[in-house]
Amino acid sequence: MIDFKALLGQGNPPLVGIDISTSSVRLVELVQGAKGELRLERYAAEPLPRNAVTDGNIENMDQVVEAVRRVWKKSGTKARHAALGMPPAAVITKKIILPAGMPEDQLEVQVESEASQYIPFALDEVSLDFDVIGPAANSAEDIEVMLAASRREKVEDRVAIAEASGLKASVMDIESYAARAALDRVIAQLPEAGAGQIIALFQIGAQVTHISVMLDGATVYEREQPFGGTALTQDIVRSYGLSFDEAEARKKTGDLPDNYHAELLTPFLESAALEVTRAIQFFYTSTPYTRVDQLFLAGGCAVIPGLLELVAARTRISSAVISPFKGMQIGPSVRESQLRLDAPAYLVACGLALRRFD
Repeated sequence: MIDFKALLGQGNPPLVGIDISTSSVRLVELVQGAKGELRLERYAAEPLPRNAVTDGNIENMDQVVEAVRRVWKKSGTKARHAALGMPPAAVITKKIILPAGMPEDQLEVQVESEASQYIPFALDEVSLDFDVIGPAANSAEDIEVMLAASRREKVEDRVAIAEASGLKASVMDIESYAARAALDRVIAQLPEAGAGQIIALFQIGAQVTHISVMLDGATVYEREQPFGGTALTQDIVRSYGLSFDEAEARKKTGDLPDNYHAELLTPFLESAALEVTRAIQFFYTSTPYTRVDQLFLAGGCAVIPGLLELVAARTRISSAVISPFKGMQIGPSVRESQLRLDAPAYLVACGLALRRFD
């Protein structure tokens, strides 16, 4: 069996979470602080050239490797072990039921046999992993097992990036699972640890918005919508004749003509709020649920002034911009004022960094 577990290191050596997205590479290092609390030791980001990564696929290995090298150096970390993420679309996951009490080697054989029913590729072309969740709900003699599989070249691309950057890929996770691990920490700090609360997370990326809805630690709904911050960047390019990279930079600094807010930013915010509202309505109509108690915004667009207030007004749901570092101690090299602006974009990287403590 070719599996993700071959990548898993033993113990918990210093490890960084590295999130390779469409637009950038982000790095987070967490350590155990005083009284057992987590501490954000350092974080950093480096932009990626356009089309270096497309729809989760590594299109230009050299450009991504160079960005990983730069972000590692910029962060100041000495850690050489890394947890990397796989885009959800590149991984097939399936819960299966198997007899309890099997030895590990027999369990692997049984998982491989079951996997062949769900994976549309030859097993020698995939990386395969599984995790025993626990006893099956309706049978004391069975266990519930989560199966995860991805085309081997997708995994090997990320391992190769780490190695070419001077790092070791010790953990491979699914990006949506990493984000959920970071979200779980935030939910645990809500009143009564969020028990019974239906919580929606909107991760607004460069090109795609990923929606997750959680209830009592379980994901009850997931969906992706083709909407992201690149749409605003492209509007800036068309309106002001800038290059894409220059438009992206000026979007962040606000160094744009006086009509930018009225003619470009406000329509983008309206579109973003409409996407969120539609997604909530679709959640209601396609599931048994008829309410959302808390809505979190994540991603680089989450901190655009006015978006949070507009989303809260349109959805009439308690809304907040999420920080995956809430409740953590802050290391001496981290500027807290800058972290408040950056944090919502680091949900996946933080979740990957948390794998050090599994």
